[in-house]
Amino acid sequence: MALPNPVDYAIPGFVLLILAEMLVARARHRRRYEPRDTLTSLALGLGSTIAGLLSGGLVFALASWVHQFRLFEIGWAWYWFVIAFVLDDLAYYVFHRSAHRVRWFWASHVIHHSSQHYNLSTALRQTWTGFFSLGFIFRLPLFLIGFPPAMVFFVAGLNLVYQFWIHTEAVGRMPAWFEAVMNTPSHHRVHHATNPRYLDKNYAGVFIVWDKLFGTFERERDDEVIRYGIVKQLGSFNLLWAAFHEWVGIAEDLWRAPGWRNKLGYLLMPPGWSHDGSRETSELIKQRWAETQKGEGAWNRRTSSSSAADRGGAPLPGDSSSAATGSV
Repeated sequence: MALPNPVDYAIPGFVLLILAEMLVARARHRRRYEPRDTLTSLALGLGSTIAGLLSGGLVFALASWVHQFRLFEIGWAWYWFVIAFVLDDLAYYVFHRSAHRVRWFWASHVIHHSSQHYNLSTALRQTWTGFFSLGFIFRLPLFLIGFPPAMVFFVAGLNLVYQFWIHTEAVGRMPAWFEAVMNTPSHHRVHHATNPRYLDKNYAGVFIVWDKLFGTFERERDDEVIRYGIVKQLGSFNLLWAAFHEWVGIAEDLWRAPGWRNKLGYLLMPPGWSHDGSRETSELIKQRWAETQKGEGAWNRRTSSSSAADRGGAPLPGDSSSAATGSV
């Protein structure tokens, strides 16, 4: 059975919502959008779409091959779509958590986190190298169970559509019952934060219950405004650098690392791992922060990299003093 891609139908809505948020930001919070940053996000989204079209056939062929060895015969009744949606979201959680804990997967996923601004255009800031990094393997168990590939890719598209709207500061908190079960802008802002308290939290796609179940949930605090981006900020709006910088870093580390064990470490250990201990992983950053945190420290002062004045935050449009240079 052939099923449409929900993302294709949602694109016009994405564009309209981004334009609406831009108008609101222009009137209330100009820092939420930076033209060069937004153009970079849109260009990365376009490149990701092209990459998906080029690799989609191979991924579907692999899924169909695995489906031959299915354990159960699963039909097309509506309730199988519901079950597939829930299980696919669990698979996404496992993938997403791995993408932050294994540098090989992070090399593709870091693109989505590289903006210092948090707005709807950030949702479109997607990888060009997802096929190369093998992120699709996390859905293979669904095909082996017996879910038809077309069904899984359809619910995966719905999952992606849902995640678009949570990339915004324009929405505060949803009703308590909704926040308890679903992923929301508040929960996902935490995920995009570089504050030590928030690092590697809230991996959910649709259902935040996975984070609560597996111990990776952190609520957004009113007394600690979020700083967005990555621990070592990209520092450039250059499109190719945004798309490939982590792969370049991996290649350099592999070239310099002594011995195969250390070389494997730069592929499979968490981002920030180094064979000589000269860098810090997110766990070490959080540990150091927890040991030194006393009252209002440097990490939890009231600053924001997108909506409030912050010398250490994201650059303002036309701010020539910023270290963020380059072009789309």
